[in-house]
Amino acid sequence: MLAPLLVSFIYREQAEHKFAFLIPILILAVLGCLLQLPKPKRTSLYQKEGFALVALVWIVMTLFGAVPFVINGDIPNYIDACFEIMSGFTTTGSSIITDITAVSHSTLFWRSFSHWIGGMGILVFVLIFIPESNEGSSMHLLRAESPGPQVGKIVSKMKVTTRILYLIYLGMTVLEVIILMFDKPIPGYENEKFFFSLLTTFGCAGTGGFGFIPGSMELFHPFSQYVMAIFLILFGCNFSLYYLILIGKIKDVLKSEEFKSYFLIVAASVCLTFISLVGKFESFPQNYTTEEAFRHSLFQIASLITTAGYTTTDFNVWPMLASTTLIVVMFIGAMAGSTAGGLKVSRIVIAAKGCYVNIRKLINPRYVPKAKIEGKILEEKTTNDVFSFITLYFFILIIVTLLLSFDPINGQTVQIVSDAGTYTVKHGFFSNFSSALTCISNVGPAFEAVGPYASFAGFSWFSKLILTFTMLLGRLEILPVIILFTPRTWKKV
Repeated sequence: MLAPLLVSFIYREQAEHKFAFLIPILILAVLGCLLQLPKPKRTSLYQKEGFALVALVWIVMTLFGAVPFVINGDIPNYIDACFEIMSGFTTTGSSIITDITAVSHSTLFWRSFSHWIGGMGILVFVLIFIPESNEGSSMHLLRAESPGPQVGKIVSKMKVTTRILYLIYLGMTVLEVIILMFDKPIPGYENEKFFFSLLTTFGCAGTGGFGFIPGSMELFHPFSQYVMAIFLILFGCNFSLYYLILIGKIKDVLKSEEFKSYFLIVAASVCLTFISLVGKFESFPQNYTTEEAFRHSLFQIASLITTAGYTTTDFNVWPMLASTTLIVVMFIGAMAGSTAGGLKVSRIVIAAKGCYVNIRKLINPRYVPKAKIEGKILEEKTTNDVFSFITLYFFILIIVTLLLSFDPINGQTVQIVSDAGTYTVKHGFFSNFSSALTCISNVGPAFEAVGPYASFAGFSWFSKLILTFTMLLGRLEILPVIILFTPRTWKKV
């Protein structure tokens, strides 16, 4: 919180905005000192404890991270504040703020900075500094927080691995900020060029997507929109691949099945969306030029497959083919080992190969599985783990959608003002379903009444708590949160 506190001083904000960060900083410092006094009998962590610890840390981070919003009055309701900061840390980007222009610079910075912190992982950053144990405690923490079905070290030592990952992350962040600075400032925001470049990059790097001006990225020039789209796709790649590039193993990168599948999905999705927009198979309000149709297609696919959630136009009114393509990529997500959410491309590839193996076994019971993933024999345990995760993912999606159907907002109409004009939509099943999907996949915007030009403010406090918890499940990929709340976890063995 020292970073947003500094921003508050730079922009000479009122005292309550400075105290909003200073008070929780002091409270956390005191608690941190007190918690160091008890000395545990055992310092090593087993997998169960590592997973539970990660989930607990993220909850505590959210509970304290929401405090500044309440103190400075930008989000006076604590449940709303928890929703907002959980959306930040989990790099979701869903927001309950209805008027972004009334929010202070320090709050805008804290929201976007939380994307950058949560993107690579809170405890992955901590692993850089804490001593590495011989019992594999660090690996349990990394596996619980890093997305993907298979998580491992890129070098022999965990501490060196985390340093390499964060140096790559930091380097790409700095590079995007520099490139964005070459563009012209947004009209009306001439003095905010560097500040906006920082916030934009935090969202791209963490694949978050909090907007900080009306219309998300709509007012940015085409140059910046193309730059954002490219960097979003790059941040959606497995960071281990960048390490291979740095040490000269480019051929190994090109051989990666997940890498090739990821870019094939992106290319195919952009083509489908572009064809839908220029083909005019179905009427929709926007009248794009060919370049605009391509740019919006590229940007929205890049934004949604990496689960960033930035928008340049109102895709809520796009033709059915384009809308369906966007929903599909929201499910899929980007590569494992990136900062993106969703199911992950690697799981889709493994699930497809697992299904193929099972079908072959049904046809020929003597068939010996020879399916490979990234050059290694696909083990039955890996396939079963992937199927289990996908089952849990859809089970949670259905349950959350059902719980949201109890909300009093259902059936109410919401007025949307966007580049497509002013129109009204009714909050119904698709609003609830897409809200659940966008939260568990950590995407950000949904459809219909919670589309890219709307907010989640209309939901009841109960629904906001459900969606807040859903975002955590999505970011930590379900198991750590389930383990934390399983009674058996807390029993002494």
